[in-house]
Amino acid sequence: MRDSKYGKAFRAAFVRTIPVMAGYLVLGFGFGLLLQSRGYSFLWAILMSITIYGGSMQFVTVDLLSAGAGFITAGIMTLMIHARHLFYGLSMLSGYRDTGKVKPYLIYGLTDETYSLVCTGEVPDGVKKGSYYFWITLLDQVYWVVGSAAGGIFGQLVTINTKGVDYSMTALFVVILTDNLLKPDSRIPALAGLFISLVCCILFGSGNFLIPSMAGIAAVLMLLRPVLERRKEAEA
Repeated sequence: MRDSKYGKAFRAAFVRTIPVMAGYLVLGFGFGLLLQSRGYSFLWAILMSITIYGGSMQFVTVDLLSAGAGFITAGIMTLMIHARHLFYGLSMLSGYRDTGKVKPYLIYGLTDETYSLVCTGEVPDGVKKGSYYFWITLLDQVYWVVGSAAGGIFGQLVTINTKGVDYSMTALFVVILTDNLLKPDSRIPALAGLFISLVCCILFGSGNFLIPSMAGIAAVLMLLRPVLERRKEAEA
């Protein structure tokens, strides 16, 4: 941290990621605890959190491992659960431009919460965009890895009932949606996402609505983007 530019980027990113830290430590703890209850060491929790780093997919992976699912099943399930990241990536084509050598890691570490941080916050003055985004992405993953390890270690020391722990990721998304509905500047996108998801769920069923809803949400948000930007400029 001797370089003031890197130190400033780290400090700004740390402050920005504190809310994510609070959530990731708890959710990661739940994942590590759940994985250990199925007979896997906390080392597996650490390894999965470093290599998969998929949040909800890691919770699903616990069931896939327990059921002995094959690669094809796991691949299809991963595509269905993380199809939304295709649209995240498209929307970050300009945001991640000119980020230098850290760009591959930024792409790899783009989670829902990291995406929200890099999209909604301005890069602080005097801080390089690539460094700022890198520290946000890395810190978020560190929080998740630490939480997963802690949960796995705790599960080895204490035997508890883990029923309901796998619902924690769903609960997180509900909290994020509720928070966005309460904020005037994000209420319209949140309502659009909620409405389109409900319509797609009715039309395609609860098991097949994810990809159509994400495509619909991406299209609607692109159409609404000029309106939202003008509204933001007017309020500023």
